[in-house]
Amino acid sequence: MKWKKWLENWDMTSLKINTPFLEMEWQPQDEDKSAAWEMYIELLTRITTQPLAREHGDEKTALDSVYSLFRTTRGIIKQYGRHCTEFTKIAIVVLNQIIRPFTAKWHKKLIEGALKDAKQCEVFRVELNDLQLKLKIYSRMLADMAGVEDLTNLEESE
Repeated sequence: MKWKKWLENWDMTSLKINTPFLEMEWQPQDEDKSAAWEMYIELLTRITTQPLAREHGDEKTALDSVYSLFRTTRGIIKQYGRHCTEFTKIAIVVLNQIIRPFTAKWHKKLIEGALKDAKQCEVFRVELNDLQLKLKIYSRMLADMAGVEDLTNLEESE
């Protein structure tokens, strides 16, 4: 299967990826599968895919959790090295095109004090929910790459 087809299967064609890359074969190796499994577990156990009830949680803590995915992803890539190229390809694109715009925007707003304003906190939660929808797709992609049952929607949402 080609990368283009795999991304189409997950409705992730909005990602900006060079055409020659999209024509390459998608062939995850054992290291890709292990790396995907580790990232999959990280996503499923964080606010990145879990609901943040209006009356619970803290926006700054949620932002910190999303931001920590950069360190986590880098660590996983370093751990599995150059033999997890399929995982690395999608992980870098997701970090740079999906997660980074959110964290960059909200870190600046955090410094400006926006998360002390109830209206801005509400906007944050709406945008976090939008991010979560994209990261749920990413978690499903990782389950597929890891060759495991997808548990993204294991629990009922509120």
